[in-house]
Amino acid sequence: MYAIVDIAGQQYKVQKDQKLKVHRLEAEEGKHVELEKVLLVSDGKTVNVGTPVVEGFRIAAKVLSHGKGDKVLVFKKKRRKGYQKMNGHRQYLTELWIEAILGKGEKFDASKSTAPAPKAVKPAEPKAKKSATKEAAPKKATAKKTAPAKKAAKKAAPKKAAKKDDKK
Repeated sequence: MYAIVDIAGQQYKVQKDQKLKVHRLEAEEGKHVELEKVLLVSDGKTVNVGTPVVEGFRIAAKVLSHGKGDKVLVFKKKRRKGYQKMNGHRQYLTELWIEAILGKGEKFDASKSTAPAPKAVKPAEPKAKKSATKEAAPKKATAKKTAPAKKAAKKAAPKKAAKKDDKK
């Protein structure tokens, strides 16, 4: 069984026990919401199409978390004019768990929900301060060649035989 539902101005195909990311909704994490703008419902045999919505059908969902989407870069350019503009944007999203597609007169029992638990946000642990009496790591000894040693190495290197030109 699936349904097509309008959530925050966008249409989504939803099924039971499905995770879905939609534009930010004004609901707290862990709360249950009912979506009433059901545009189409199909149970595999029959298809109910609404004009514009199907009367009596609702979608029961649970808000799992709020967050941000991936960064989208917007780049504008007019060639040969010296005009360039770069903008970035991250959309605010809400993650929903679709719990049930409710028909006419059906009620949803939230105690029998199969939704996963909302993600627990761990509080940030304070970073340890760097101590002033930090032990200095021993420096590695690097052998640097001196100028006379470099000249001696160049002289010791074999030279390539010069090509003889008959025309000179």
